Amino acid sequence: MAKTIVVTSGKGGVGKTTTSASISTGLALRGYKTVVIDFDVGLRNLDLIMGCERRVVFDFVNVINEEVSLHQALIKDKSCDNLFILAASQTKDKESLNKEGVAKVINELSKMFDYIICDSPAGIEQGAYLALYFADEAIVVTNPEVSSVRDSDRILGIIASKSKRAEEGLEKTKTHLLITRYNPERVKLGEMLSIKDVEDILRIPLLGVILESPDVLQASNTGIPVINQKNSKASECYKDAISRLLGEEKPYRYIEVEKKGILNKIFGGSR
Repeated sequence: MAKTIVVTSGKGGVGKTTTSASISTGLALRGYKTVVIDFDVGLRNLDLIMGCERRVVFDFVNVINEEVSLHQALIKDKSCDNLFILAASQTKDKESLNKEGVAKVINELSKMFDYIICDSPAGIEQGAYLALYFADEAIVVTNPEVSSVRDSDRILGIIASKSKRAEEGLEKTKTHLLITRYNPERVKLGEMLSIKDVEDILRIPLLGVILESPDVLQASNTGIPVINQKNSKASECYKDAISRLLGEEKPYRYIEVEKKGILNKIFGGSR
């Protein structure tokens, strides 16, 4: 049976879809058969970041409505044999998703995959609720700023009270904290919350800290998950997060202000 993991947050624009793409890719590259599902019906961005937007013929809603089989809708990633994508519909509304239909798809996927990654839309609407409802684990994505952290705290409350595990009195959904767009220099200047600030508010285990980097935007624009970029600090941060998700010990990198060498101090180098 597969492990189902939701990537969620309360606030939009924090990097959920970027994270879903990199987490699913990272697991697949480690040898696990992985599928990532876009729950953002009506918008659909996951296929763009995964570089398969032109290959979407059928979608998640088509499968739920039993218009096509699951095998017809799954898109195999071009660069990784273990990775598949189930795109969202751009033409249907958010109410097209229902608990019974999603449960049926999740159950079928569980027989085929090791990991099911659910890319949740922001907020607490139908798609977001269903994305987290069936999850065994949740990766809560937040930027190190007050409104993002506050909204993430609200999502934690929903996971704890409205998930399938909560309803059935089972072991709680395991939660992980992923901080994105982190800039240690801005933290030092007091322009951004520190890692400790975020941890003190949310009080869930830290899975990873993703450095603020132009590599993330570049990867999204080119349809390549940032974890696949070479010589990228953001990619290394995601790979470390994958290792921790799999139970491995990894030190946190790039979370302190880099000390400049003597030549940088003399000539004012910025690299």
